[in-house]
Parts: sequence; C-alpha cells; structure tokens
Amino acid sequence: MDRLKPDNVMKLFKKDPVFSISLILALISCTLSRPKADYINFEVLACLFNLMVVVKAFEELCFLDKVAVSILNKCTDSRKVSLVMVLLSFFSSMVITNDVALITLVPLTLIISRKSDMDMLVTVILQTLAANLGSSLTPIGNPQNLYIFSYYRLTASQFFASISFLAVSGLVWLCVRSLRSSKIEYELNLGNVDIKDKKKATIWALLFIIIILSVFDVINYKIVFIATLIITFFINKRLLLKVDYLLLATFVCFFIFIGNISNIPSVAEFMKQNLDDPVQTYFSSILLSQVISNVPCAIFLSKFTTYWKELLLGVNIGGMGTIIASLASVISYKLFVKDNPGSSRKYIGLFSLYNVISLGLFTFINYFIAIKR
Repeated sequence: MDRLKPDNVMKLFKKDPVFSISLILALISCTLSRPKADYINFEVLACLFNLMVVVKAFEELCFLDKVAVSILNKCTDSRKVSLVMVLLSFFSSMVITNDVALITLVPLTLIISRKSDMDMLVTVILQTLAANLGSSLTPIGNPQNLYIFSYYRLTASQFFASISFLAVSGLVWLCVRSLRSSKIEYELNLGNVDIKDKKKATIWALLFIIIILSVFDVINYKIVFIATLIITFFINKRLLLKVDYLLLATFVCFFIFIGNISNIPSVAEFMKQNLDDPVQTYFSSILLSQVISNVPCAIFLSKFTTYWKELLLGVNIGGMGTIIASLASVISYKLFVKDNPGSSRKYIGLFSLYNVISLGLFTFINYFIAIKR
C-alpha cells in the first residue's frame, strides 16, 4: 500500500508525466465507455519491445560509441564536430529511433563539450531537430511512424514516396544551420572504443534485420517476438529489465483512451466532420501534436481519418515546435540541463526559436509541395 501514497504518486508523475496523464485519461474514459481488448495494437507493442531490446544490446556492446568516436577523432574544429554529431543523430535515428539516438549521442556531445571547453548548446538543439527529422524517413524511426505504417497497412513504396521530401529537405536545412555555427580550431583525441563481444554483436545484428523484416510484414511479428525473447534469455537476460516498459504501458493507456473516446457517438461524429479532407487532417495533426505530442496525436486522429499521408506528414512535422511536441525533445532537454543546470532558460529559449522557425518552414513548404498539389 505504500506505493499508493501521495508522495510516491507525485514522484511517478514527475518521473514520467506522459505515462501518468495517459493512465488518468484511460481510467476516466473507462467510465464513459467500456474498454475492449481489440483497442490495443499488439503488433506495434511487440515491434517496439523487440527494437528496444536490440538497441539496449547495441548500447552495452558499445557499437554506436565506436562509430561515433572513430569519426570525431578526425575532426579539427568545432563546426565539423557539430556537423558530425547532427548528421549522426539524423542518420542513426532512422534505424534506432529518435529517442534512442538522442539518449546515446547527446551524452557523447556533452563529454566533447567538457573535454574541449566548447559550448554545445546549439549542437544539442540541432541534434534534437536532426533526430526528429531523420527518424521521419523510416517506419521504425519513431513510434508514430511504426504505428501509422502498421495501422494503415502501408507498403514500403507508399511510405517512402510520401515522406522522402520532408527528410531530404530537413537534411539540407540542418546542414545549412550547422555550417553557420561558429568555428573554433582545436585537436580532439578520444580513446578508441572496442566492441565488447563481436560474436554477440553479430547475433544481435541478425536479429535486428529480422525485426525490420517483421515491420515490413515479411516475417510474422509473433514469431519474431518469441525469437527475441528466447535469444535475449539465453544471451543476456538482464536486457529484459532495461526495456522501457513505461513507454509500452503509455501506448496501452492511449490505445484504451482513444478506443473508448472514439466509440462515443458525439465525439466520433465531431472528429469525422472535421477530418473529412486532407488539408484539415494535415493541419489538425500539426496543431494537436503541439499540445499532446505527436505519438498520441497519431493514434487518436487515425481513428477518424483515411488520409494517412497527410497524417504521416503532419505528426512528423508536428514533432517540431513546443518541447512536448516530441518526447525525444524532452529527453535532450533533461540530459543537457542535468549537465548544465544553470542553462535551463537559455536552452528553452533557443530551442523554441529554432523549432518554431523549423515548424513554420516545413509546414509551409510541405503544404505546397505535398498536400496542395
């Protein structure tokens, strides 16, 4: 019973407010409508679980650290370091998700900052933008893409044709911003990082490929889920304790909340009337993402619209803007402020400036290029 004390509840809320809010919403919605098991998308949950296990394995084996350090040792000035870290965030987020890319790379950026006495605040902000933009290019890059790809049963060609322009234009924008940063000459020499166990790394790499194939429905996700559990149990069962189960629980809560709400006749009718064309879906997903973040926004709006392309673009563009528009942005903020406790306001100010400009730019460009045409 001690766990239910007000102090413990407040600690949980502060630790993961998104989960707490999703749980409260799910419980409230259950008083308005009876929940059903088929509200929960088990395929999305299984794929997320599989990916989190493999990524944790890669982290323990120092695979990404080895790649990053080997590149950084070749840099000779701060501008190159910034560009390399931004590009690493952009491209790695395509395969290890935006939040994992930031969890892995932002601490490395902060280490470089301490060793070289460089101010990396803008670099961390650009890394966050890079992770959100880069992750938009693949179905496994972020949770909302994985959900939309699975929910609408999209083909790879449909997905990539719809999102490629956003990702490519985002890459150009990030390079322009990075190359305009200040340039300080220096010599950085980080120690080489070795992969701890190459045999295990090979096994995890093969499992990662199989998981990707399951995302594209080449292999049944249930088989891959069981295989992931078995391999993890025999190779490194401790990884099962490192999975972000609160994230999975958050998805379950949102599935229940959205399923309950969408089955209330008055709500369903209102949403259908306001999402009956592509332009409304596009702008609604961008605006709603600013308030409830893009993942729950994608889940919620998908129940009321058939315009998956506009929803896909909207929630990915909507990840820019406010700091809660994408949960990955919150991760970067927490990591930076923990290392630089006196820079909270400065970070929020510059983050908001860069993100609002980016949000306006990509909303405008993609409306005329991808939506209005």
